[in-house]
Amino acid sequence: MFIQTETTPNEDSLKFIPGAPVMGEQGTAEFVDTRTALASPLAVRLMGVEGVTNIFYGPDFISVSKDSEHPWSIIKPEVYSILMEHFSSGQPLFRSAEEREKAGPQDTRILDTDSETVAMIKELLDTRVRPAIMEDGGDIEYRGFDEEGSGIVQVKLKGSCRGCDSSTVTLKSGIERMLMHYIPEVKGVEQVLDPEEEISLNEFSKLEKKLSSKDSR
Repeated sequence: MFIQTETTPNEDSLKFIPGAPVMGEQGTAEFVDTRTALASPLAVRLMGVEGVTNIFYGPDFISVSKDSEHPWSIIKPEVYSILMEHFSSGQPLFRSAEEREKAGPQDTRILDTDSETVAMIKELLDTRVRPAIMEDGGDIEYRGFDEEGSGIVQVKLKGSCRGCDSSTVTLKSGIERMLMHYIPEVKGVEQVLDPEEEISLNEFSKLEKKLSSKDSR
């Protein structure tokens, strides 16, 4: 078995392509810590590699993200070994069919209650935006549209695109421009952070302030 790797716009994230289906037609799944990884034995093992911070399953690839302190030269061989063992053994990706079902994307499924505008936004995200972002080892999740007020579409970037410097550029120059072009009701796009991500960003900015105040003394 030969596992290929591809770089992504995020230097701390690599795309591993095993040459076999990962999620296949079931969408995508993301694991941001050991607790969320419990649904998948493979994700648990990958999260156990020192320095690994995020695992993302795409249709035919796995994106692995790390912190900036651990070099790929140490992490990559361990990830290779775990992936080779998993795909050679034929073990299931998830502990149960129920866990796999929960992992699939429900965000762009068009509901009876959706307005024509929301249905159009979901359709464009699913058919035009998602395939392009997956090429970079990530995914996008629709989180809502303020139809009566600001006209802002809320999305969440996942996988390699999460926390990447180019993610803001992707949102503004790519996704926002396209949605505004096709749907006049859309006035902008913004990224939503989960509560735990907001906490970690707040803690990081506090730490930065402390360090910069020490430097200025």
